[in-house]
Amino acid sequence: MVSFIESVLIDLRDKKLNFEDLQFILPSKRAGVFLKHQLAGLIDKPIFSPEIKSIEEFVEELSGLKVLSNIDLLFSLYSTYKSITRDGEVEPFESFSKWAQILLQDFNEIDRHLVEQNQIFDYLTAIVELNHWSKEENQTDLIKIHLKFWHKLKEYYSKFTENLLNSKFGYQGLIYREACDNLEVYIENKPSKTHVFLGFNALNRAESIIIQGLLENDLAHIYWDVDETFINDPIHDAGLFFRHHKNSWNYFKKAPFNWLHNNYKESKKIKVIGVPKLIGQAKYIGQILEGLQIKNKTLSDIAIVLGEENLLMPVLNSLPKSIEKLNVTMGLALKYVPLASAFDALFTIHKKGASSYYHKDVARILSHPSFYQLFETASGNTANDILKHIQTNNLTYLSTLKLKEISKGNTDLISLFFDSWENSPAKALKKCSEIIFEIKSVIDKEKKRNGLELEYLYKFNTLFNQLKALNDNHKHLISVAALNPIYRELLSSESIDFRGEPLEGLQIMGVLESRVLDFETVIISSVNEGVLPAGKSNNSFIPFDVKIENGLPTFKEKDAVYTYHFYHLLQRANNVYILYNTESDALNGGEKSRFVTQLEIEGIHNIEHFIASPHVPKIENKLLEIPKTDMVIREVHAFATKGFSPSSLSNYIRNPIDFYYQKILGIKEFEDVEENIAFNTLGSVIHETLKDFYDPIINQYLTLDYLDSLFALIEATVTKHFKLLYKEGDFTKGKNLIIFNIAQHYIKTFIEDEKESLKTGNKIKIKAIEIESSIDIQVDGYVFPVKLKGTVDRVDEFNGVTRIIDYKTGKVDQGKVEIVEWSDITSDYDKYSKSFQILCYAYMLHKQNVIELPVEAGIISFKNLKKGFLKFGTKSSAKSRTKNQEITFETLSKFEVELKKLISEICNPKLNFVEKELNQ
Repeated sequence: MVSFIESVLIDLRDKKLNFEDLQFILPSKRAGVFLKHQLAGLIDKPIFSPEIKSIEEFVEELSGLKVLSNIDLLFSLYSTYKSITRDGEVEPFESFSKWAQILLQDFNEIDRHLVEQNQIFDYLTAIVELNHWSKEENQTDLIKIHLKFWHKLKEYYSKFTENLLNSKFGYQGLIYREACDNLEVYIENKPSKTHVFLGFNALNRAESIIIQGLLENDLAHIYWDVDETFINDPIHDAGLFFRHHKNSWNYFKKAPFNWLHNNYKESKKIKVIGVPKLIGQAKYIGQILEGLQIKNKTLSDIAIVLGEENLLMPVLNSLPKSIEKLNVTMGLALKYVPLASAFDALFTIHKKGASSYYHKDVARILSHPSFYQLFETASGNTANDILKHIQTNNLTYLSTLKLKEISKGNTDLISLFFDSWENSPAKALKKCSEIIFEIKSVIDKEKKRNGLELEYLYKFNTLFNQLKALNDNHKHLISVAALNPIYRELLSSESIDFRGEPLEGLQIMGVLESRVLDFETVIISSVNEGVLPAGKSNNSFIPFDVKIENGLPTFKEKDAVYTYHFYHLLQRANNVYILYNTESDALNGGEKSRFVTQLEIEGIHNIEHFIASPHVPKIENKLLEIPKTDMVIREVHAFATKGFSPSSLSNYIRNPIDFYYQKILGIKEFEDVEENIAFNTLGSVIHETLKDFYDPIINQYLTLDYLDSLFALIEATVTKHFKLLYKEGDFTKGKNLIIFNIAQHYIKTFIEDEKESLKTGNKIKIKAIEIESSIDIQVDGYVFPVKLKGTVDRVDEFNGVTRIIDYKTGKVDQGKVEIVEWSDITSDYDKYSKSFQILCYAYMLHKQNVIELPVEAGIISFKNLKKGFLKFGTKSSAKSRTKNQEITFETLSKFEVELKKLISEICNPKLNFVEKELNQ
């Protein structure tokens, strides 16, 4: 394959032009490296390198102006805006910046296309007056302000551009307009070098006039890179601009239109592949490359063109290990590096100006990898200690003072992150810079320095310094809320450039970076409608019809630009892989691009379509099994000696793996801050409150007077236990206040039910409250002691019958405390866990001689209090209505058999812990 650049250089050589006397002007800097490389292969003796510039550099030199960044332009425009706007009508910078960005884009387009300024601004104002409210007799203030804005546009433009020209700076459009004004002088001075323009497609009017002027004065050559297929088709967008240039430029009435090629119709292998999600595309690109490596393709002839820039890191992480060399042309946007989310967390808490911080925002800062390392000490990590204290004490909101109090003396870092920024942008930027240097000092202390992390820090330090300089010069930022969007804007425009050998290895680039370059194998990602092309967007104050009348580009021209770039990638390629996202999401409908449809309709190439999934290792849905090694058995025996509780045994019945993790390994579930009072906390409060109420009357009969006396104590007692259990959490408002009131309601209703029972003639004697029980069990085959322990909520005597009562805060129905088959009680958790627990309590109390059989045992459900005491019972069959609700010696004997089987299973070294498949 002869590349476009190589063919141009060969033509220039054949024309006997001296390369040293040429000035090459390209659409981008990127192509200049390839041009030098191709030139080195053509010359047979050393020469001075010709001058190579991008079109922006050439026009900037021609204009005599220096380009300003978007942020600088925004600040400069605000200065102009303030100078011509009455004090009472000046918008704050943060609201101004939202519409000023659009205004700057419109100014840029107007100047790039050399539209007569006064004419278009007067026209826009007239349209607004005609379409809206100029005929209204009584205009509101809103109408007046709106119309005033449109009348001011011309003044904004003229004053703004005047200030820029006086300072010898400009935005791109203004620079192009000035370059056109200076063109005649430039031509008269006869530049010493001949200009060679190559690889251009869409030209704004200013570029068109500059290039035509140089061509007509024999000071330039121009080479187009377009295929005959596109230019000869009157409706093909890839040739839209070339047809216009060829037909409208006077130069081409007498000069040939260089260069038309016929490469597109040559045989190509084109595969259109639908892949779900961005990450899926990244993984599939890795699979394609593995296949290409097997075929021994030259890596430098392969290009990955990313339709979306945020795909860069996933693609880099998906490359096969066999690829040792690559060159990344596109930069990594700074907003995607880890440090960006760290500072985003800081801005989140400080832009609100609050006196206390939400615990999740605090945790986001303290646990962020970029900041977490700063809290390392010889004794551990202070950030961990703070987060643990927050979780343990349910601190939902924290002041800086509170954070310092729990930081164990590490107050300097707390001050650095959490001291108020006092709504001062200057202080905010100072703090951010201090944090950067604090992180750098930690990295410098490490033996192995992280070069990439240092690069991040350098870029962020540069960014904050730039913001500081802008703020110092202009004084427009009066709050952190105003600073934040400017910081974000600057962050999105900055990138970290990758360094590599541009002529070796796999090439990874964006669509615009591919201009002028040719590759044998091209992999294009994100070829979806709305991405390639971007589709309709109207981020402009200038209406569509006004743009057409004044020769300004619309979405149609912008789509045509990307149509050309897409087809240019295919033009000389032999192997093309087109990937698109098949999944619908908020921004993308999962629809392949119209470019793919157009390829199909053309019928020039055979296109292979298929839906693919990236290779994912097959994960068998195999239940986990933990072998009982000698070490595991020792831990099981130790746990058995300390004692099984009914809840731990129920946990094993539900899922042996959970039992292994929690009881044998001692792994606890992560306990986050209880923003809303948890269900188990509510249950504990009710248990403890009832214990306080019934403890004083152990071995006494309940009386109506005593129960009446409890009503006055409910609120105070519930409050006491919430404070003890919920720590420093707030239950005086919101959902917590509702839960607090629910707890009081449950207890009040329970006491009222007790009263009603007494009123109907029942006698209730309290025998024990929250009684801790523990017994030793002899399990056949095991010489070590096995203990069963637990806490029984209540034992009472109801009309002479002993009752064992377990309180449940949740809802329990009668069916949950009845059994049919005894063998199921240690296997079916969902049906029999409640029965298992209350039988455990009865068994323990019987073995301790605390109760005499027969007894009754059951549950009082606070969510089902109207059902009263739910008694345990046995039935002959599931459909049987008759049941035995007495717990006798025979009942406990049958239970003992199943209990010992269960404990024996847990302790048996030959039976592994096997995971159960739980119903979700």
